[in-house]
Amino acid sequence: MDIISIVLSVVSLITAGLSLFIIRGEHSDSNKVFSLFILSISLWAFGLLMFRVTNSISSALNYSRFYYIAAAAIPTFFLHFSYLFPRRSGFKFSSFGVLYIPLAVIVLCILAYPNFILNEVYYTSAGVKSASVNIAPYMTYAAYFVIFLIIAYFNLLRAFYSSKDNHVKAQLKFIFIGTIIPYVIAMYFDLFLPFFDYTYIWIGPIMAIIVVWSLSYAVYRHHLLNVKVITTEIFIAALWIFIFIKTLISSTYQDRLINLGLLILTIVVGILLIKSVQKEVSQRERIELLATDLRQANQRLTELDRQKSEFVSFATHQLRAPLTAMKGYASLILEGDMGKVPDEARMAVSRIYESTNTLTVIVDDYLNIARIELGSMKYAFDTIDFRGLIEDVIAELRPNMDKTDLQFSFTAEHPVGEIARDWRITGDRDKLKQVIANLIDNSIKYTPKGRVDATLSFDRSRHRFVFMIKDTGIGIAPEVLPHLFQKFSRAGNANKVNIKGTGLGLYVAKEIVEAHHGTVRVESAGEGRGSAFIVEMEPFTKA
Repeated sequence: MDIISIVLSVVSLITAGLSLFIIRGEHSDSNKVFSLFILSISLWAFGLLMFRVTNSISSALNYSRFYYIAAAAIPTFFLHFSYLFPRRSGFKFSSFGVLYIPLAVIVLCILAYPNFILNEVYYTSAGVKSASVNIAPYMTYAAYFVIFLIIAYFNLLRAFYSSKDNHVKAQLKFIFIGTIIPYVIAMYFDLFLPFFDYTYIWIGPIMAIIVVWSLSYAVYRHHLLNVKVITTEIFIAALWIFIFIKTLISSTYQDRLINLGLLILTIVVGILLIKSVQKEVSQRERIELLATDLRQANQRLTELDRQKSEFVSFATHQLRAPLTAMKGYASLILEGDMGKVPDEARMAVSRIYESTNTLTVIVDDYLNIARIELGSMKYAFDTIDFRGLIEDVIAELRPNMDKTDLQFSFTAEHPVGEIARDWRITGDRDKLKQVIANLIDNSIKYTPKGRVDATLSFDRSRHRFVFMIKDTGIGIAPEVLPHLFQKFSRAGNANKVNIKGTGLGLYVAKEIVEAHHGTVRVESAGEGRGSAFIVEMEPFTKA
């Protein structure tokens, strides 16, 4: 057996195995037709193999009829496949006869007339088996083959341009590019060249294996792990058959012994390789399944988080109106606008006012967090005086400071030799006012005694305004510092001083400052040693 015959036998075995693998998988119409398409190629290669190896001219002629019948089925099944893929639905033609009547006619003609395709089979002067074709029937056969392929590619192109699925378009593109070139080469050697030279007809099945691989890859590109296993199995089986055939045709006892040893070795190694691939595929399939589940769970959690943020935004927004009314009426009562109020009632209303004020701050924090998470936080950027904003906040907080024994100071430092400083920045006044008020108020709340010093300076080396609020309060433990600006994060000793804190204010402050292209950070030497919050902002620059 020569090398060409061995190649044809390998092609026949590989395609037969792949056909069985596909048909035992998903039982869709497209899979069935695709399996029959591959089986036709396998039978075609087998017929050509027998045509080459048989020593009888009459047997060779019979085998030629066999492989021409198998080859005639190839364009029919490919055309049928082009109608089913990628829709994977039943065939919608008005009649199957449009496809299969021409095939039936050709098969009947080949069976009824022994010389319908080939006139004779003979050996050339070089001892190579050849044949001469019957011109008119052969031209009809070739026209049928070409016309069916043209219609099939027309269907694939139409499906490509009509599809809106990028994955499907990629599959169709790969099918078109991966099959048309080997088809053209195969038709040249097996349809057109036989008019003049029949000795190269064996090239067609080799090109057909490329067509099969291209179609298989396109159809199963999302199931390539299973294809990897079956491909390994088919390759190993083909290798075993190749070495076995080589052992049988060995001319010497020594060669036969070497090939037999090689066959045993490849059987052992092949079995181990197949098991290794199966194990790898199984593990990757489990990983892909877990990754899919994780991705779906993450999408669900993301959706739930979005719904939670929307609910919090809606709920807090609805709470603001009654809280504002409660706070307003309590303020009117305390200021005497509603008439004289007994001292006991005034004390109760004062507590209502303070609680309402605390609740309003909490509601505002939740509302801001919901806006941040939903990406709906709005900023009204304008040119503002940073120093003036800080002084306004201090003036509003002065009544709270006066109720404590704290010493409070604020200074705006000027660089040496600079008489005045332009403190303008670009930002949302209300949002930045909320940040400054939160930081100063925190320093006051968490400093039972001592002092709070606020400073505003200009760092010339980094070209930034630096606002620092430094206190001598309860301080912050080193392990807490990295987490202080996260949601619901509070120092362990904070509850001892202020149980009303939520751990949201600093998170909101950080988001607002970063939205202004600034930074905010905290420094502390440890618990009981005070802390310092630093906000850095870019100065206003003219465009």
